[in-house]
Amino acid sequence: MPKLGVNIDHIATLRQARKENFPDPVKAALICEAAKADSIVCHLRQDRRHIHDNDVLRLRKSLKTKFNLEMSTADEIVKIALKVKPDQATLVPERRQELTTEGGLDVVRYRKKTAKVVKMLQKKGITVNLFVDPDKKQIKTCKDIGADYIELHTGKYANASNSHLHKKELARIEDCALYGKGIGLGINAGHGLDYNNAAAIARISCIEELNIGFAIISASVFIGISEAVKEMKRIIR
Repeated sequence: MPKLGVNIDHIATLRQARKENFPDPVKAALICEAAKADSIVCHLRQDRRHIHDNDVLRLRKSLKTKFNLEMSTADEIVKIALKVKPDQATLVPERRQELTTEGGLDVVRYRKKTAKVVKMLQKKGITVNLFVDPDKKQIKTCKDIGADYIELHTGKYANASNSHLHKKELARIEDCALYGKGIGLGINAGHGLDYNNAAAIARISCIEELNIGFAIISASVFIGISEAVKEMKRIIR
């Protein structure tokens, strides 16, 4: 059964809507932890649109479970990660105008820069996870530059407009997960997963962790964060 990583970015999004000091993403993270989330995820973006530097510092100090920092390879963000030392760093692409991460990191195109950041993080004892599309060339490059894990981008699967595309994307994810596992990478998955589509991804035997945020935070408006996390854990089981 895959583990569940809960992304708490959108608690901070709500906070920033009114520029208040609440709701507190760290408090939300601790509730998720108490509800048996296996890791807590946040994305420190360059524009600080939701998570801020102090949130990252407080999460590092407060959490007992795994802390997974999503981040770009920008020098400023890498410097912060090296100081904070999250348990895991997930390298993702980042464009200023996007609403959310729109695709996987192009490790083939940015091989040299990515490889440099991977080594810098690993020297500090940080496990490195690369967020990539389910594409074997990208996955092989992740292995070649020494990544510990990949996180397969499940957005096309989640947003498939019909059952044919849905099945096609699911098969592609499974094929690439097995390929990545076969060459020695740990396999995670995430993006766009919710209470209706996560189960099929969870059934892929070699996937170790699903990282889910927006769906859980949205459900928590109605049923509370703790119950939202527990319900997703039940679906994954």
